[in-house]
Amino acid sequence: MEKTQHLSQKQNLIKTKTIPQLLCGKFLSLFLVSAFTKKPKTTEVTAGSTAVFEAETEKAGVKVKWQRAGTEITDSEKYVIKAEGNKHSLTINNVVKEDDVTYAVIAGSSKVKFELKVKEPAAPAPAASELPAPPAEILVFDSVPSAGTQPEEPVDPIGLFVTRPQDGEVTVGGNITFTAKVAGESLLKKPSVKWFKGKWMDLASKVGQHLQLHDSYDRNNKVYTFELEIIEANMTFAGGYRCEVSTKDKFDSSNFNLTVNEIYHLCHDIVSFPFPSKTNYIFLLLRSTEGHDEAGELNFSALLKKRGDGKTESQPDVDVWEILRKAPPSEYEKIAFQYGITDLRGMLKRLKRIKKEEKKSTAFLKKLDPAYQVDKGQKIKLMVEVANPDADVKWLKNGQEIQVSVYCSHGCFFFFPVLCISTLSPLVIYIFEAVGNKRILTINHCSLADDAAYECVVGEEKSFTELFVKEPPILITHPLEDQMVMVGERVEFECEVSEEGATVKWEKDGVELTREETFKYRFKKDGKKQYLIINESTKEDSGHYTVKTNGGVSVAELIVQEKKLEVYQSIADLTVKARDQAVFKCEVSDENVKGIWLKNGKEVVPDERIKISHIGRIHKLTIEDVTPGDEADYSFIPQGFAYNLSAKLQFLEVKIDFVPREEPPKIHLDCLGQSPDTIVVVAGNKLRLDVPISGDPTPTVIWQKVNKVMYVFSADQWGKLLFESEGRVRVEKHEDHCVFIIEGAEKEDEGVYRVIVKNPVGEDKADITVKVIDVPDPPEAPKISNIGEDYCTVQWQPPKYDGGQPVLGYILERKKKKSYRWMRLNFDLLKELTYEAKRMIEGVVYEMRIYAVNSIGMSRPSPASQPFMPIAPPSEPTHFTVEDVSDSTVALKWRPPERIGAGGLDGYIVEYCKEGSTEWIPALPGLTERTSALIKDLVTGDKLHFRIKAINLAGESGAAIIKEPITVQEILQRPKIWLPRHLRQTLVKKVGETINIVIPFQGKPRPKITWTKDGQSLDAKDVGIRNSNTDTILFIRKAELHHSGAYEITLQIENMTDKVAITIQIIDKPGPPQNIKLTDVWGFNAALEWTPPQDDGNAQILGYTVQKADKKTMEWYTVFDHYRRTNCVVSELIMGNEYFFRVFSENLCGLSETAATTKNPAYIQKTGTTYKPPCYKEHDFSEPPKFTHPLVNRSVIAGYNTTLSCAVRGIPKPKIYWYKNKMDLSGDAKYRMFSKQGVLTLEIRKPTPFDGGFYTCKAVNERGEAEIECKLDVRGNHMSIMHNTNTAVK
Repeated sequence: MEKTQHLSQKQNLIKTKTIPQLLCGKFLSLFLVSAFTKKPKTTEVTAGSTAVFEAETEKAGVKVKWQRAGTEITDSEKYVIKAEGNKHSLTINNVVKEDDVTYAVIAGSSKVKFELKVKEPAAPAPAASELPAPPAEILVFDSVPSAGTQPEEPVDPIGLFVTRPQDGEVTVGGNITFTAKVAGESLLKKPSVKWFKGKWMDLASKVGQHLQLHDSYDRNNKVYTFELEIIEANMTFAGGYRCEVSTKDKFDSSNFNLTVNEIYHLCHDIVSFPFPSKTNYIFLLLRSTEGHDEAGELNFSALLKKRGDGKTESQPDVDVWEILRKAPPSEYEKIAFQYGITDLRGMLKRLKRIKKEEKKSTAFLKKLDPAYQVDKGQKIKLMVEVANPDADVKWLKNGQEIQVSVYCSHGCFFFFPVLCISTLSPLVIYIFEAVGNKRILTINHCSLADDAAYECVVGEEKSFTELFVKEPPILITHPLEDQMVMVGERVEFECEVSEEGATVKWEKDGVELTREETFKYRFKKDGKKQYLIINESTKEDSGHYTVKTNGGVSVAELIVQEKKLEVYQSIADLTVKARDQAVFKCEVSDENVKGIWLKNGKEVVPDERIKISHIGRIHKLTIEDVTPGDEADYSFIPQGFAYNLSAKLQFLEVKIDFVPREEPPKIHLDCLGQSPDTIVVVAGNKLRLDVPISGDPTPTVIWQKVNKVMYVFSADQWGKLLFESEGRVRVEKHEDHCVFIIEGAEKEDEGVYRVIVKNPVGEDKADITVKVIDVPDPPEAPKISNIGEDYCTVQWQPPKYDGGQPVLGYILERKKKKSYRWMRLNFDLLKELTYEAKRMIEGVVYEMRIYAVNSIGMSRPSPASQPFMPIAPPSEPTHFTVEDVSDSTVALKWRPPERIGAGGLDGYIVEYCKEGSTEWIPALPGLTERTSALIKDLVTGDKLHFRIKAINLAGESGAAIIKEPITVQEILQRPKIWLPRHLRQTLVKKVGETINIVIPFQGKPRPKITWTKDGQSLDAKDVGIRNSNTDTILFIRKAELHHSGAYEITLQIENMTDKVAITIQIIDKPGPPQNIKLTDVWGFNAALEWTPPQDDGNAQILGYTVQKADKKTMEWYTVFDHYRRTNCVVSELIMGNEYFFRVFSENLCGLSETAATTKNPAYIQKTGTTYKPPCYKEHDFSEPPKFTHPLVNRSVIAGYNTTLSCAVRGIPKPKIYWYKNKMDLSGDAKYRMFSKQGVLTLEIRKPTPFDGGFYTCKAVNERGEAEIECKLDVRGNHMSIMHNTNTAVK
């Protein structure tokens, strides 16, 4: 009684506290009463020795029990139990192998489990004792200790390993070290060791904050030690690992597993609550998020969110378990990569352990499915149905029981039933539900740690399943780009995927690039970016490179070209005067090429006067203020190429002899008096015309272009510009020559320039022709034609303006439509105006553009061509055969082409040709998408050849032809009926059922089909017949008794026939038996007899059902069922009662609709002295209805069936009516009404708050009526603990 009051005080106190106070405050100490201050631990002893377990309780005098394998241990010679104050001990003497079981110590409501491990004393190399396992205490969860140093193992008898890495276990945030030892006595040098996670991940590239690799060498023992140290482990580190060791001629590997447990922190022991056995309950288990992406403090306010905010359960579209079961072993790795399976080896082991369907269980009505799968982050429900609704179940994960607990942000665990849950937090991982016979385990927000084997245990029976957590597909968010490089250059392919650290597969021309080829290829990951790096490319590296994930594919092309360099403009000889500027300029095809300048074979060193520049493809050497010492041979040598561009600089020295006499002006040009001299200048360069002149006095210089005066110099103003032009044109006048300069020559500057010199003695003139040359104009957009699977033909026209120089050739580039990178397709100039581009990817959209090249340089690019897609026609259809031939038709069938390509398949074209002719005639109007065709309206006797072609955007495929001609003529085939097996015996149907009989047959030409019944033809209005070329169907929508009989089908082709008979029996329920009579009554017995029914329902009578009814109540009870005879004796009747009897007949359809009932009752007389009672007037026992037990006001919880009961009496038996708020309930299916022996019951199925109100029961008979009323209050059941506590506080 005191214990009950104490518990109720606790429960009332809960209502007055908030959730944080309840879980983490001082209030918690009321519930967390520790029973043990010291707990016994798992111990390992040698057989024959003594084992001692000790425990200490918090208080002295506490009664302690010890158990062995669930059975209580009593004090004996074998087991010695001692108790001194708060110290308790169990001593086990003479330990044997059978003592290796689980033990437990119980104090109050706390229970601690521990194990005794017994080892044989004769072990040759005893292993070090394992770390003691943490005691398992009911409702208490200790932190799982991190794995310590791995135990030493015996020397490995085979392979290179002395000690192999062993399986390990660590908690989140803990450290663990795996050790491998290799014998070095026979090795010439240190072995090579690699550590892998899963199949592909090389851990050498992951060394950093959480992973370290160490190695050492013991010179005394000659043993190499290699260590893999994992620091601050998290849940993603769990899985299979592999250590590989290799020497010059040997190789060995060892696999091991790492288990990472979630961290739990214990505050105190927790006292459990007593639960009603039939209460539906839910337990919540919250996961610690430490070490996860969603880590953070537990926020209990999240429990108040609406239920709709949570993620809905998603069912995966693909069952990976089923795929693995059906796939051959050679496909396992491919399936693992496609569906994101990281631990394939462990999954296959678990797949083998899945049990086959067992015999029917006594504890389970419905077991777990063999396997489940769920996407990562979603939730899954595991449900069983148990035979006993009060049975307790346990849920196990990988053999370990899933404990019922709650974890809070302070590291505390709590245990309590949750009766009303309006929402579930995302941190709730395990939800245990018991609803009637159903037991449900819900796992929220599934992670890879939930990928495990689960069991549901009821008593001694288990239901086993596997849960596979599928990671979402990895998508390629940024595809690869095509690249073109020169031999020896570095290549780096880059793509971006949707998840960091994802596993991808690289292929070259369909062949996978493996980690073993690290000398050639290097794989790199940087967040979501994936790289494939080729340090020094060769010609063999050209090809298509593919990156694959389980959710996408990206392809790019690599073109590696030999190094070639073209010189677009070479350096030219220069003749300059003193203090002038000399500029040597050249242009090469590659703007990345560097080079050196030489002067008479020695490298030119730039200074303030000599400048060297490199801008794009142009290299310049500029010499300011030329001196005679600058006269030399100058050369430019591109680095890495065998080129040498040379030119000569000549210094022009002008000597003027003064003659003190008048001299007419003179222009000193070599072309004077001949055809005009032509000066060629490249557009954009400076035009400088140096004209030597003489004359005394100094002449005036006039420059003209097409009779236009530009500049004038006079003798009296020596060197002064009289008319100065604007912009880029200027004239310089010196003592012995004049200079005409145009900065940045343009095409408009072409023409004939005339220089005139005048003085008083005379004049002279000369014409100079200037020609400006430039790069060509860009060609027009190229046109694409003749598109194939991976090639196309590109055509273009020459540029409208060739730049003044003949076009030397063209350069072609292409790119993918969605890309920005153009790839050059040729290094040698194309001389023709067409080019066949190859090595494209089918189904990818491309664009093309053209450059024109002359001796000056390369034009701007042309506009891009219209986008186009390389596609090819499909291959020819396969398995083209003739299916059937008649006098006017031919039926053909085929299979789709083996290769369809990116262009898809539009349809097929079927043609035929008469033998001896070459004209092919279409057999069908247009294309057909089907893989069969019926060619009609053919001439009987013609011999025809048939062919078929597949059509898509690229055109027609090759033709598939039937080699031999087909004669259009019906092939005679004997008629034959293939009667289905189930129709070879009588077909039994019930009245009203549908009859649909399909009978296949063969025969050519199409046979004549005749149906008869009992020798008579069928009525088409009553029975439906449908005939085809291969079968005939009999259809009756609703079967009647007259449809029974023998049906015969006849097939006839000319004088050949085939027949088959079918018997159909339509049955109905029989009529009642006839002539039932009561033949005798004696003692407690009554004898009955009857005759069979007149209508047996067209089926054999299987038996009779005999029932009796007391005349007072007229409630019928079955005495005999399936009774074969037509007479019976009913015994064990009650003395003084009168009985009526009735009999039903039964056949295959069931019992008859009505029964035969005896007219007179059978009176069972009392035995003994016969007393003749006096004759009294019959007493009237009738009375009005009266309620002997009233209705009681009730308050119930919504969702659970409830009943209202009362008792009434009245003679004759009153008729009962139920009302709710004065509304009659007799027609409402939600309510069920019972009446038994005067007790009236109204059952309300799963009431809601709407069902609350006033309920009235009314009883009526011929003497009167009575009624009684009660109030029903229905409370809602969706109330959270927070709501209850807050309400209590208010």
